[in-house]
Amino acid sequence: MPAYDRLADRTLSVDATARTRHERETSSDFTRVTTVFELHGDGAVGRGEDVTYDAADHDALATVPDDHFDDVLAGTWTFDEFSTALDDLDLFPTKPPEQPSAHHYRRWALESAGLDLALKQAGVGFADALGRDRDPVAFVASTRLGDPPTTDRVDSILDCHPDLGLKLDPTSDWTDDVVDPLADTGAVRVLDLKGHYVGTTVDQKPDPDLYDRVLGAFPDAVIEDPALTDATRPIVEEARDRLSWDAPITGVESVRDLPYRPRWLNVKPSRFGTVESLLETLEYARENDVVCYGGGQFELGVGRDHIQTLAATFYPDAPNDVAPGGYNLPDLPDDLPGSPLRPDPTAGGLDF
Repeated sequence: MPAYDRLADRTLSVDATARTRHERETSSDFTRVTTVFELHGDGAVGRGEDVTYDAADHDALATVPDDHFDDVLAGTWTFDEFSTALDDLDLFPTKPPEQPSAHHYRRWALESAGLDLALKQAGVGFADALGRDRDPVAFVASTRLGDPPTTDRVDSILDCHPDLGLKLDPTSDWTDDVVDPLADTGAVRVLDLKGHYVGTTVDQKPDPDLYDRVLGAFPDAVIEDPALTDATRPIVEEARDRLSWDAPITGVESVRDLPYRPRWLNVKPSRFGTVESLLETLEYARENDVVCYGGGQFELGVGRDHIQTLAATFYPDAPNDVAPGGYNLPDLPDDLPGSPLRPDPTAGGLDF
């Protein structure tokens, strides 16, 4: 049975909605703002996090009355009916979002809140509902190296947990003085080349010198989101067995449209918008021997739990970018947990 079919007929009753804004400084020198949606019904609460990146979109959402969502979502549904109802809900009623991707991000917040509520009202967890186990989750620490880049933050992380893997974002100012000590750690598992970001603070233009430098220095690392140009393509093609894709992945069709048959995929559930699209893509990956791993988006609330739950259910042993939120703080706490993370056996819904 397809995974989505195991969830589609789950019932949920929604009495009211609520929202909570979250804000926090991050280690990547930007202020992260998210909004957690709550769906209340039958004494249970389902939650989902809107990870839209632009603070202006969350500011606009804060002015929307609760009854804008209550009028559409209140009632008793199957989960599939609830998802279909979201097709007709104006997710950005005051103004269009700053970026088109925000439509999927906000849709996922409500979809995940609805699924969380349905499962909690049934007294069951996500993995159990799918007939799967939840295993301890291996994770890597994702960090940028600053401007100018130094290994100081990496050193602090590895001083705390010497066996922890790393996911790093190479930039054109990575010199050999940066690359060589990083390679010496033996900890780098994933390199995100950010080749598909445009108009963001983390854009990295295609740089054949950078690609050649890091692909050679880290021969075992997964290479994520390279940009393909006449200059970079020959370098990238030599590493086809360790290429991964993240930003372009929004469903099965986006996987089929990739320039190469993928070996790896970074799964960020909010990019898919719907539970059905996410689960279809995970099944497609399994059927085609694609290795998946979880990705994070500086979640400040339940969204972090949700990506950890997905990892525990589908890809617990992968280089998951789902570290506890403390790893994203400007100043690293002294009590950072190490990998793996162990799920709470009593957790229901999408809770970890």
